[in-house]
Amino acid sequence: MGNTHIDRRPIGRRITPQRAHYRRLADSAEFGTITRAQLAVLAQNLPCTGLINGTESHLLSALINTAPNDAFDRSGRPIVFKSNQQLAFEIGRSVGRVSRLLSRLFDAGVITMQDSGNYKRYPIRNGDGEITDGCGIDLRILIVRYTELDELVRRVRAEKKSADAALRRYRGALRNARQALTAAAEHSQRAAPRLAARIHRVSDLVGIAGKAASGVLRRATALLEWFVERLMQLPRRSEKALQPQRMTCPYVENDTHKQITTPEPLGESNDERRSANAEQRNSLRAGSASKGAFEESLRRRPSEINQPQCLPQAMVALQDVLRAVPALKTYGFAPTSWADLARAVPLICRFAGISEDARRRAVDEMGEQQAAVAVAVTLEKYERQEVSSPGGYLRAMTDRARAGELHLARSIFGLAARNSMEITH
Repeated sequence: MGNTHIDRRPIGRRITPQRAHYRRLADSAEFGTITRAQLAVLAQNLPCTGLINGTESHLLSALINTAPNDAFDRSGRPIVFKSNQQLAFEIGRSVGRVSRLLSRLFDAGVITMQDSGNYKRYPIRNGDGEITDGCGIDLRILIVRYTELDELVRRVRAEKKSADAALRRYRGALRNARQALTAAAEHSQRAAPRLAARIHRVSDLVGIAGKAASGVLRRATALLEWFVERLMQLPRRSEKALQPQRMTCPYVENDTHKQITTPEPLGESNDERRSANAEQRNSLRAGSASKGAFEESLRRRPSEINQPQCLPQAMVALQDVLRAVPALKTYGFAPTSWADLARAVPLICRFAGISEDARRRAVDEMGEQQAAVAVAVTLEKYERQEVSSPGGYLRAMTDRARAGELHLARSIFGLAARNSMEITH
């Protein structure tokens, strides 16, 4: 038999770049700025952030309470020299468990550890008996990171409070929407079922409300409240009501929300639904500006393709799209860049009932930015009840783009002109 080679288990504490960084960071601690009581409260609150769990918080609190008050003064040294066996006795855990907990606290950056050659923990004192150094569990990193960790706790608490408020409001809005459906079914036999389907779709998109993100809940709440207004046939909101409303939580996303309703109250819809090849409805409110421009590219004959155009094929500005498509703000979307609009397109398609295949084909044919504009136009016409099949409408626009007959700039400027005329009347 040959010689048996036995791999020796590595001995010593694992050193990582992050742990080395925390050790160096602990050396920059300024004593006298943070008290032991503040650190004890912080240790109790950290589990809510997910940085450490409850057992680790219990151990961290025991370490903080072990260090004397004067250890956090300018002449102090907050280092704990207790053995793992003593710490295990105090928190009711095994010695091996305490060792693993200390390693996780080290990785989380709430303690650092300086080991001796034989892994014993002891202080190093000067001639006056004051601790100048030592091998043990160093709490100085908590002093350095106190402001950062305390801000993290405050932010998480604010987000939780905002999420709870969004959840309560969503559930109330969903209940009100269902009650409004019952009351409106007697007055509108045609429009109520359509809104009922959309309320059901919003509910399906949210799923389990308790697990949904607060941003999704706020968007769904705005939609449900808007549906109720349409079911109750309320008039359009005033300009003052359309001003942005500040949210109470400064840490949540989309803290500015502007809700805009469609200009027309609920009523019997026209028998003729829009399609990609349909002509513009002769609306008195649209004005002559929109008559000549709105969806001109969708009703041009093939023989006109090579004729000079008044508007180039260049992309319109994002602000023009927002003015032309107020439905984006109604659904809670407030893009500040083309990238924001492109990221919102999949969710817009789900709200409008556009399939993923139709969206991908539009992106492949037009590009991401042009496809985002096309989806926005489709959403606006769907909200105006001019399109009964948004997915089919987008596919038809994709076919026209492939044939070189689609001019989205005309559609955007036409919609913007129509919205401007409707607001002034």
